[in-house]
Amino acid sequence: MARRPTESPLLFELPPAPTDAIERRLRRGGAKLVVGIDEAGRGPLAGPVVAAAVVLDPRRVPDGLDDSKKLDRAAREALYGAIMANAAVSVVAASVARIGATDIRKATLWAMARAVAGLPLLPDHAIIDGIDVPPGLPCAGEAVVKGDARSVSIAAASIVAKVTRDRMMIRAGRHYPHYGFERHMGYGTALHLEALRAHGACPLHRTTFAPVRAVLSNENAAGQAGGAMFADELVEG
Repeated sequence: MARRPTESPLLFELPPAPTDAIERRLRRGGAKLVVGIDEAGRGPLAGPVVAAAVVLDPRRVPDGLDDSKKLDRAAREALYGAIMANAAVSVVAASVARIGATDIRKATLWAMARAVAGLPLLPDHAIIDGIDVPPGLPCAGEAVVKGDARSVSIAAASIVAKVTRDRMMIRAGRHYPHYGFERHMGYGTALHLEALRAHGACPLHRTTFAPVRAVLSNENAAGQAGGAMFADELVEG
C-alpha cells in the first residue's frame, strides 16, 4: 500500500551524505528489490519533466552519490556512467504537451510510475523523493522527504534524471538556438526571459506557466507553442 511521509522535514537532521539506511530497513522487512525514484525539470519554463527509477546493486553502490543539485556537471556525468553500468535503470520523459494538458505535478507522477513499470524486474518497494506516491505505481511505495539527500537509491535517480534531461536540453539548444537552452536548461533565468521577450515562445515552452503565458499574451504568439520535439517517451529502460 502506498504511504505518505509521516515526518516533518524539520523533525530530522539530514546525514552528511545519502546512506542505504532506508534500503536496509526495507530489505529487513522482506523487500528484495528497492527502487529509488526522483525527477528533474519541474521548475523550468521549457522542456519535459524527466523521472528516473534506479535499483542499485547493494554490492556495487557507486562512491560519491549525492543529491544531483549538490554535484557539478563533471561529477554528475561520472556518476551517471557508474550508475548505468551497475544498476537497473528506467527513465521516462513527460512531454510539454502532457504538462500543459494536466499540470506539472500530475505529469511528474505519471512519469515516475511509468519509469518503475519500465524496469526489467518489478521491484518490491519504491521510495520516492518528496511528499507524493505516484498513483498507478506497480509496487508498494513511500514518499521520503528530502529523499535525494537521505537515500543512495533516490540520489542515484536524481543524478540519472538530471543528466538525461540536461542532455535533452542541450540537444534542444541546437534546434532552437535563440533561447540558450544549453546554458540554462529551460529555467527562468534573465537570459531566458530576455529571449522569450525577443523571440516569443517555441514549441518546447510550457505555455501554462505564467512567464511564458505572459509573453504569449503580449506577443499574440500562442500558435507557436506545441512541444513536438520531446513527446512522452521511455528514454532508458
